[in-house]
Amino acid sequence: MEASPGPHAVEHVDVLIIGAGISGIGCAYYLQKHHPQRSYVLLEARERIGGTWDLFRYPGVRSDSDLHTFGFEFKPWRSEYALAEGAEILDYIREAASENGIDRHIRTNQRVVALAWSSTQARWLATIQLGGTRTQQISADWVFAGTGYYRYDAGYLPDLPGVQNFAGRVVHPQRWPSDLDYDGKRVLVIGSGATAVTLVPAMAKRAAHVTMLQRSPTYVMSLPRRDKLANWLQRRFGPDRGYALARRKNILLQTGLYQFCQRYPRRARRLIRRLAAKQLPVGYPVDVHFNPRYDPWDQRLCFVPSGDLFRTIREGKAAVVTDTIQTFTRNGVRLTSGTELEADIIVTATGLRLQAFGGIELSVDGTRVELSEKVAFRGMLLDGVPNLAFLIGYTNASWTLKVGLVCEHFCRLLTHMDEVGADTCVARLPYPHMPTRPLLDFQAGYVQRALDALPRQGMQAPWQLPMSVLEDTRVLRDGPLEDRNLEFTRMRGRAVEATVPAVSVVQVTSADAPDEPVQDASAQLATATSSSV
Repeated sequence: MEASPGPHAVEHVDVLIIGAGISGIGCAYYLQKHHPQRSYVLLEARERIGGTWDLFRYPGVRSDSDLHTFGFEFKPWRSEYALAEGAEILDYIREAASENGIDRHIRTNQRVVALAWSSTQARWLATIQLGGTRTQQISADWVFAGTGYYRYDAGYLPDLPGVQNFAGRVVHPQRWPSDLDYDGKRVLVIGSGATAVTLVPAMAKRAAHVTMLQRSPTYVMSLPRRDKLANWLQRRFGPDRGYALARRKNILLQTGLYQFCQRYPRRARRLIRRLAAKQLPVGYPVDVHFNPRYDPWDQRLCFVPSGDLFRTIREGKAAVVTDTIQTFTRNGVRLTSGTELEADIIVTATGLRLQAFGGIELSVDGTRVELSEKVAFRGMLLDGVPNLAFLIGYTNASWTLKVGLVCEHFCRLLTHMDEVGADTCVARLPYPHMPTRPLLDFQAGYVQRALDALPRQGMQAPWQLPMSVLEDTRVLRDGPLEDRNLEFTRMRGRAVEATVPAVSVVQVTSADAPDEPVQDASAQLATATSSSV
């Protein structure tokens, strides 16, 4: 890990990457590949790299996406298991950083709390919390926010009536205690999403019994933990070519399943129900516990490796109860139906909380950026916010599929700016009060709770956030960079010649430049060092 500069100098880098998870490490890789001359640092708020895969430590934590698509495009997944445990994924991410020399640019325990843009300097000034009240600052020409959208310091916890009555232990998966002993204990898992369906079979291996209490059902499908065809492709064509072929195959399968569910929801519902019924005991009330009210992919499907959840239910080690909680009791919970579920340990797998840009406060020329009023351009820039790129992965496919596409497009932007001599890139709305809709068109509770705090998206391209790998490939990788909504300017006084007529390249004089209310930020930026990383 890299050391920080002295306490009085304001270090300057070409690109500041925030977040050392999959998105941030992916950005660093593509930046090194396409712009090796550019300096960068990667700041991580936590003590270790890995993002989500270092944060979650609960039993059985794993990916429910295959690692041929969840893995990086540039680093083949070599394990025979397509659905991997969290520890394996974390090792893979750390290997990617180490093998490519990215770890030398990473600084941990450094939380970015504010980003201030100065138009006259055409730079960002980042305020970084080092622990306690200590802060330092760094300036950058560009910022790439690989922060994801989970709030890391706290998960979602609904009102739990009478929880203080419970004599046992209550834990949340996001704050899993290392000393929790559940051997031979009765465990009640409250929730029905990906975390719950992961916890139940994992804890059932050691617990006396595990009950999953859900307010409403979720679609659950089984996927083989081993992808036999992918493994054969890698044996036949080698790790690199075989991995690429397996990745392409699984992209098509994911896309096909999603489109089938969207176009034929009734048929998809019947198919998912039939597959679940085959793996459950004869006479099991499938429609009560595994047949949701909503259509498939209105919320994310839960995939379980080799049907482990269904197998655990068949073996009598776990049970599913669909009901609502009236109150916690000393020995467990009493349900609205009057039934009491007894437990020694209760796990509240009740969901996540979303937080845009890691809670960083943004300002442009002294004016605070209200994220809820901003619109995403090509799903990676915000209107009116210069030189700031971000990444939000797919909700209907592997998150990492978006990493390569966005980061390659980001590098194309940098190349174009070099060619035309611009130092500022900003997306502009085509007209005021453009119609918008929520950024994430997804009915999951954790998304719906946060929509008011997230940016928006438009009704058509390029202001949409596509949830399609094929569409993003067409636009971000293969499509033209130029767009009438994308403006390139030179803010530091040198004339710019437009090399592409379709691109707006504007010369801003000192008379045109906005007044600069952020005096402190600009003064420090003016004296920023040009030290590289």
